[in-house]
Amino acid sequence: MSKDIKEEFWSRLDDVQAGMLTTEGARPVPMSPYADRDANAIWFITADGTDIAQAAAGGSRASLTLADSGSKIYATVDGTVSISDDAAKLDELWSPVASAWFEDGKEDKDVRLVRMTPQQAEVWATDGAAGFLYEIAKANLTDSKPDMGEHARITF
Repeated sequence: MSKDIKEEFWSRLDDVQAGMLTTEGARPVPMSPYADRDANAIWFITADGTDIAQAAAGGSRASLTLADSGSKIYATVDGTVSISDDAAKLDELWSPVASAWFEDGKEDKDVRLVRMTPQQAEVWATDGAAGFLYEIAKANLTDSKPDMGEHARITF
C-alpha cells in the first residue's frame, strides 16, 4: 500500500459508488461521489429543491462519510459545497445512473451539479476482507494487535 494516503484516498474514491453526504442542518443522504483530484473537488449530481442543492446554493459546510469495502476505504471528509454551472463537467460525469433520476436526462431543468471542496479528512485505507481475516488470525496467534492498514488525517 502507498505511503501517500492522500493519493491513496483519491485513487480509491474513484471506485466508491456511494457515500453519505450531509450539510449544515440537513440529514445525511446517499450520493454518488465523482472524484476530481486535479480540481481538488468531489462532484455530485442532485435535483433542485433537495436539501443538498439548497445548502450548496448557499455555500454550506458539508461532510461526506465513506464506508466502502469494495474500494477498501473508510473516511470522513469535511469541506464546503457549492452549485456549479459547468456544462462540460456535467457532460463528463453524466451516466445512466444519473439519468434514471431525471425525466429529461441532463437537459432536465431540475439537474444541479454540486461541487464539494474538501478541506480535511480522516482516512482509513485497508487491505480488504482477506487482509482483515489474516490480521485477526495473526493477532490471536501472537497476542499482538492487528494491522488494519493506513490511517491518517489529511488536509487538502
